[in-house]
Amino acid sequence: MRIKIIWLSLVLLSTVLASCNTVPLLTPYKMDIRQGNFVTPEMREKLKLGMSRQQVRYVLGTPMINDAFHGNRWDYVYRLERAGKVIEQQSMTLYFEGDNLARMADGRQSVETAPAKAEVPVKG
Repeated sequence: MRIKIIWLSLVLLSTVLASCNTVPLLTPYKMDIRQGNFVTPEMREKLKLGMSRQQVRYVLGTPMINDAFHGNRWDYVYRLERAGKVIEQQSMTLYFEGDNLARMADGRQSVETAPAKAEVPVKG
C-alpha cells in the first residue's frame, strides 16, 4: 500500500512538473541561434559598384542563398535569436550584370549607389 502511494505521488508530481510551463526555474534552455552572413558596416563600405563576383565574395563571403533561377542575384541574410525571440535581422541583395556588381538593395533601403559610393571625379 505504501509503495502504491509513493508511486502515485511520483507520477502526480512528474505530471505537474512536466505540464507546468510558467515556473522560471524549470524552463528549458534556449540557446542563441545565429544564422546567415553577418555583414558589418565596414564590409559594406568596401563594396564598390563594378567589382567582380570574386572580389565581392572576398569582401562578404559566400552568399547564404544561391538561387538557381536568379543567377545574377546574391542574397546575404542574417538572423539572431535569443531565447526563441528574434533580436536582430538584416538582409542585403546584390545584383550583377555579367560579372560586375551593378546594384545593391539593403534590407532597410533600396539604392543604386549606397551604401557603397560610386567613384565620381571631383570638378574644380
